[in-house]
Amino acid sequence: MVKTFWHANDFDVFQVDGLENRMTALIENVRPKFEELGKQYSHYFSSTLGDEFFPHVAKHARRSVNPPNDSWVAFAPYKRGYKSLPHFQIGLWGSHLFIIVAVIYEAPDKVVIAERLLKKKSLFNKLPDDFIVSGDHMKPDAIPLKKAKKEELNHLLNRLHDVKKAEFLVGRHISKENAVALTEDEFLNFAEETFNYLLPIYKTMVNKK
Repeated sequence: MVKTFWHANDFDVFQVDGLENRMTALIENVRPKFEELGKQYSHYFSSTLGDEFFPHVAKHARRSVNPPNDSWVAFAPYKRGYKSLPHFQIGLWGSHLFIIVAVIYEAPDKVVIAERLLKKKSLFNKLPDDFIVSGDHMKPDAIPLKKAKKEELNHLLNRLHDVKKAEFLVGRHISKENAVALTEDEFLNFAEETFNYLLPIYKTMVNKK
């Protein structure tokens, strides 16, 4: 039997009622996979980018009432956290899996990052048509990059520059149905291919040659 990496119950944890029950389901089903991906891709980023990268598996520790609607593992070259830096993520919503590079509202250098991306907007033309962009990491919806190139991409980057709470995410989504159909090797190859496409965007964000 061919081994798959993701299963339907990995996505279904976000339908479990109650904070405690959902966290139990996340910890049992999903977190071990994020930890496995964390080890694998922190090595990938460290060797590819030349800086030591650290995995950060979402713990949702601050939640006291509302259960999480998504979860993830993030990668950044800082051991104590990732939210203040451009970072990569692999994560799940109930409807889909995402593989992205992101700048979220905690990042203090958003203005400079936005300026760099606006100057090199041609980099986005090198991404495949199945990529997406978003301006809010708290929402599952995203805009197809093919459509965003016409107007929304420029708007999102300018908003990142001008609005304190603005964010910018770019990457790929895989529907639940497609994700559970991928073999483990197919998924890992897809993730690495996606990160390879995103590396020039990340390097521009951090001004790395």
